[in-house]
Amino acid sequence: MTSAPEMTADKPQMKISEWKKIVAPFQVPSVPRAVWQLVNTFVPMVLLWWAMYESLAVSYWLTLALAAVTGLLVVRVFIFFHDCGHGSFFKSNRANSIVGFICGMVTFTPYAHWSWQHAVHHQTSGDLSRRGDGDIWTMTVKEYQEASPTRRMFYRIIRNPFTLFIVGPLVLFLLYQRIPSPRAKAKDRASVMYMNVAVVLMVVAMSWLFGFKNYVMMQLPVTMFAGMAGIWMFYVQHQYEDVYWEHGKEWDYTTAALEGSSFYKLPKILQWFTGNIGYHHVHHLSSRVPNYYLERCHNSHPMFHSVKPLTILESLKCINLRLWDESDRRLISFKEYRQRYAQKTPVAAAAAEEVDPADLPAPSEAGPGLS
Repeated sequence: MTSAPEMTADKPQMKISEWKKIVAPFQVPSVPRAVWQLVNTFVPMVLLWWAMYESLAVSYWLTLALAAVTGLLVVRVFIFFHDCGHGSFFKSNRANSIVGFICGMVTFTPYAHWSWQHAVHHQTSGDLSRRGDGDIWTMTVKEYQEASPTRRMFYRIIRNPFTLFIVGPLVLFLLYQRIPSPRAKAKDRASVMYMNVAVVLMVVAMSWLFGFKNYVMMQLPVTMFAGMAGIWMFYVQHQYEDVYWEHGKEWDYTTAALEGSSFYKLPKILQWFTGNIGYHHVHHLSSRVPNYYLERCHNSHPMFHSVKPLTILESLKCINLRLWDESDRRLISFKEYRQRYAQKTPVAAAAAEEVDPADLPAPSEAGPGLS
């Protein structure tokens, strides 16, 4: 069983006014800590880029190995970018915006636009009535049963691990993040254009420094490795068996944070590379706690200790989870769906049915985001 957050059944959920007092001491940004994180991440990243360039003359396998480590550093940079978007990395909004934009260039992600989408994710995570922005497309069993063969096929393609973790990284960061959402405000849409220009200038500068072919041979695997790791982290944060989902009025913010966000227990080295974001239950409870205080906040109160950790081994089982079963209140695999529900569903003549464009999901349904 891939259960993660599991609160004690006999203890009532803490009120917002109560937990706000608990997290308040950890919501004060530390400039020295933030600056040190930037230094201990960007300095080795620059050195690794130079090492990758030199390794091209030795062995491309060595280049790929170095790209994997560089990709992990990019994940760490994304956490800084993410904290800046929440206004938690620095005290100054201006500093957050400047550093956030620079980190956005490194991660190929528009700062203001992504921050808006991610804020929506925090406001709606675990709410079945408000899915579609900044999350991974998740259908309920009932929705899947009622879907047309075309929509089912598209859903299966999107939820396939090959699509999510192999195709997804390059599509998400090189293409999807280049296009603004029609629902975004004008300033957020403009931020996509600004970032696109900045990315082009960065590519030109890096191509001038290393040569275009050499740059592409380094940048693509770095983006691939970073994207795979980042999407995986986002996936296991909200896609485990006993995750929390509720409809509209039944949805509760505190419960969604503590039961709908995993406590991903990682080895210290991976915890460092991922900027402590494995303490995702703490982050969703209060996004104003910067990454460098998440572990301290978790250790500070018994409220967080009742959240069951998700181990790496347990998280691997999450790969097969596809549908939210409202009757059992858990995510299930397609295999389990077939065993439990397939015979109750009328057989559809998928091969004979024409593809109706109306059956295809909106881009926001298919596009995964990072937390």
